[in-house]
Amino acid sequence: MPTPAWGQNGVADRAAIGREITDSLARLLRQAVADSAFPGAYAIVGDSRGVLARAGAGRIDWARNAPPPDQHTLWDLASLTKVIATTTAAAQLVEQGKIDLDAPVQRYLANWTGAGKERVTVRHLLLHASGLPAFRPYDRQTRNQDSIAALLFGTELERTVGERMVYSDIGAFVLGEIVERVSGEALDAYFARHVAQPLALRETMFTPPASLRARVAPTELDTSRGGLVRGAVHDERAYYLGGVAAHAGLFGSAHDLARFATMMLRGGALNGARVLRPETIATFTVYADPSFSNRALGWQKRERPDMAFRTGAAWAGEKMSVSSYGHTGFTGTSIGIDPERDLFVILLSNRVNPTRNNPRITVVRAAVTDAVVSVIDARRGLAANPESP
Repeated sequence: MPTPAWGQNGVADRAAIGREITDSLARLLRQAVADSAFPGAYAIVGDSRGVLARAGAGRIDWARNAPPPDQHTLWDLASLTKVIATTTAAAQLVEQGKIDLDAPVQRYLANWTGAGKERVTVRHLLLHASGLPAFRPYDRQTRNQDSIAALLFGTELERTVGERMVYSDIGAFVLGEIVERVSGEALDAYFARHVAQPLALRETMFTPPASLRARVAPTELDTSRGGLVRGAVHDERAYYLGGVAAHAGLFGSAHDLARFATMMLRGGALNGARVLRPETIATFTVYADPSFSNRALGWQKRERPDMAFRTGAAWAGEKMSVSSYGHTGFTGTSIGIDPERDLFVILLSNRVNPTRNNPRITVVRAAVTDAVVSVIDARRGLAANPESP
């Protein structure tokens, strides 16, 4: 465990570092709102002891009467669904011996057939190296739930298995099918029972009920779906799948994601509930093959100087260590966890409101993380050294 950033004076020093981080976050988020990066955002920072700092800015919508975000605002987490729900479910089933990472997908989905698919393993899906395309706009062909599911399931490989990493929503969909087939539970029911309930994540769910709509940050203006999307998943394929998909569909709050991140830093347990074993977290969060990509199993890693490729990992900024792992979501969400520093940084926003054609979130993500790590490192009296093993 790293040296605590709050030094020898315990609670007083921890409170001081929390105030310093909060001030930095508030300044950055206010400026981002002023720059129209998003209508509103909320950041929460913590460690294995819990939350250190939190700050919000703006409003959950551009409308003047919209409320400011807080730690209980519900955000469309977009691709954070892949790591919070789908990867965690897969990791649990691997622990239980119900899924073998190196088994062919066809062991679990015998009807998943097509040229080259017999060579695709569960590990390939988690590493986005299956040969499947990134996505297909099947929602433009049909809006029927069963038809879209069939099209996703039947998607052919577009390259040789293991040839290169191509981040794939379709691969995540197939992984979700494995989770459902092996567990015998629908993905949303599995997540609720085996992840959300043990961790008391009462604000993290698929398809939030109408009673929570006022707390949901709206996403994009979509004329084909009746205007401003609110309380329904932003991703079109996930929406027409009924709102529950392995690649997108999860909604959650800063409060709940902080609990999830704390659990990860505590080796898979929180308040007496064990969700994962420490060795499972280690297996799923190390570089799988740094010469090939900056991916772990399901999770993304920060790029290292010795890597020839550059796919971006804005959630890590320039300062998180190489032990860190994280992910981003298209709607403007991100999570970064740095075990070396015993630190997590979560940023939640709706940067796609009113349009997805707004790239400013990338700079904000990196700035938020770098500001937090700078405070932590200064408090520890350490020179920031992201290249340390």
